[in-house]
Amino acid sequence: MLLSLLFLIGSLATTIAISALADSHSDYHEQLLLRPLHPSLLLASFNFQSNTSLTSFNQQNFRYFPRSLGQILQHANTRELHLRFSLGRWDAENWGARPWGGAREGGTGVELWAWVEAETDDEADQRWLTLTNALSGLFCASLNFIDSTRTTRPVVSFHPSGNHSNSTLSNLHLLHGTLPREVVCTENLTPFLKLLPCKGKAGISSLLDGHKLFDASWQSMSIDVRPICSPGADDCQLQITQTIDMVLDLQRSKRPRDNPIPRPVPQEELKCDTSKPYHSDDTCFPLDAASQEEEFSLSHIFGHSLRGTCPLANDGAPSVCINVPHAREVYASEGAREEKDSSGYMRCFQLSPDKDFDMVLPQQEISEKAPLAQPLLYAERSFIGYGQERGGVQAILTNPSPTDAVDFVYMESLPWFMKLYLHTLKAKINGQDKDTIKEMYYRPALDRKRGTQLEVRILIPANSTLVLTYDFEKAILRYTEYPPDANRGFDIAPAVITIGDVSIRTTSLLLPLPTPDFSMPYNVIILTSTVMALSFGFIFNLLVRRFVAMDEADQWDVRAIRLKFAATIRRLARRFKKYEKIQKTE
Repeated sequence: MLLSLLFLIGSLATTIAISALADSHSDYHEQLLLRPLHPSLLLASFNFQSNTSLTSFNQQNFRYFPRSLGQILQHANTRELHLRFSLGRWDAENWGARPWGGAREGGTGVELWAWVEAETDDEADQRWLTLTNALSGLFCASLNFIDSTRTTRPVVSFHPSGNHSNSTLSNLHLLHGTLPREVVCTENLTPFLKLLPCKGKAGISSLLDGHKLFDASWQSMSIDVRPICSPGADDCQLQITQTIDMVLDLQRSKRPRDNPIPRPVPQEELKCDTSKPYHSDDTCFPLDAASQEEEFSLSHIFGHSLRGTCPLANDGAPSVCINVPHAREVYASEGAREEKDSSGYMRCFQLSPDKDFDMVLPQQEISEKAPLAQPLLYAERSFIGYGQERGGVQAILTNPSPTDAVDFVYMESLPWFMKLYLHTLKAKINGQDKDTIKEMYYRPALDRKRGTQLEVRILIPANSTLVLTYDFEKAILRYTEYPPDANRGFDIAPAVITIGDVSIRTTSLLLPLPTPDFSMPYNVIILTSTVMALSFGFIFNLLVRRFVAMDEADQWDVRAIRLKFAATIRRLARRFKKYEKIQKTE
């Protein structure tokens, strides 16, 4: 019960901030939520939401819903879509629970899952292939590489978040794919912004800049499309939610554009702890800034102020909210109307449509901090073992609650060249073997056709640590299946942990495989070419050249050659003497 209260208090700020969006009947909403995580770290969450009638959508009458994405969903018969682009690692121990409960977060790289309507599995696979190839072109990503070896069909880890009729649910097929090797960059951000009604030109989307986003310590971009049916409504709505979350380093974000390379701070600007006995002019001990909030403003951390509001977002909901105590000093631009909630930690600003908005938080002593929500589970995953033939995976899952147990589903999607030994799967709680696995689904891999899928339902008692381990064998690939940087290793997708509506992704892993010496084919080619060239030259000489004995040679020909050579020597000598006479005359 205590764990539920702590999580509820921590997520109260986010719930209050987006409550206006959920209750409004407008077709488009957008909001920016700022939450300090540390004196020098800031979580910025951009949320965009559009609604359209399903009847209008089926008639291809697009207004707020992006036409480019809508036509792809119609062509692939996709009823619900979830797409994620993520980079970095969320530090749950210092930053608390994940934004949106982890529901809008994906694993490192690209993650995609969707419910496709089809009569058979083969038909669903074909439509899934159509969907991934179309999304690959739309978002400039390598989604077309999500083939059968990277696709799974989860059984208990994912559930539809939209409202689907019973007739539709019977024909829905869930398919899930990951690309942990994909590098997320500005080529993915630009198509993301083009899906918005104001396309990054006005409103909170005008703050989004690739230099700031991809310089963050952690960032995630998500797109969710689902049907929403209200009770008693004549027509259902199709809702698209676009979210960008990033953790910004305030010191790095405030660096001027004309100084892109960090340089040492001048001596007179160093913040030193003068109470230390060894403090002097040439010795500086850094001052602990944990007791002070870092000074920042929107124009400093994003490069410019917010350019008004998006004209289509006319729902009257506040556009910018910040989760700080009400006692914290916050200054906003003229024309913005401030609203404070009853929790004492959330304040929102209603912006003026035709004026730029900036918000400044001066540096001041911390007397009170906004509470951070405690995660329901701490998760770590790493490789164990040694050698090039076999290995193992170890997942350490900790329940921080002193009173409540946690029931969750642990899902692994492994490539086919990681051959899992299911009989080695062990779960120990506080170092003791206990019957904690309540349910299991296992789908073995087929070489070069599909990967391994493992879903385990586990119960962890309160204030306990579970260690989940299993062994696997490494397969040997064909030389054409190795990437250009084969010695770097192969990226393994993060594990997915589902606790009701809360999702947690572990970090991805880097698996080293037995790698051949790719210089040997080069050496073989060079040696073979040399042998072939020598052999060809020798055989060609034997076939073309004429060999005769010396006593059979034509003597007249030999004398003619000698005479011609002597005549050439005499002619050169005469020319040389003539040249000498000319030089003497001059």
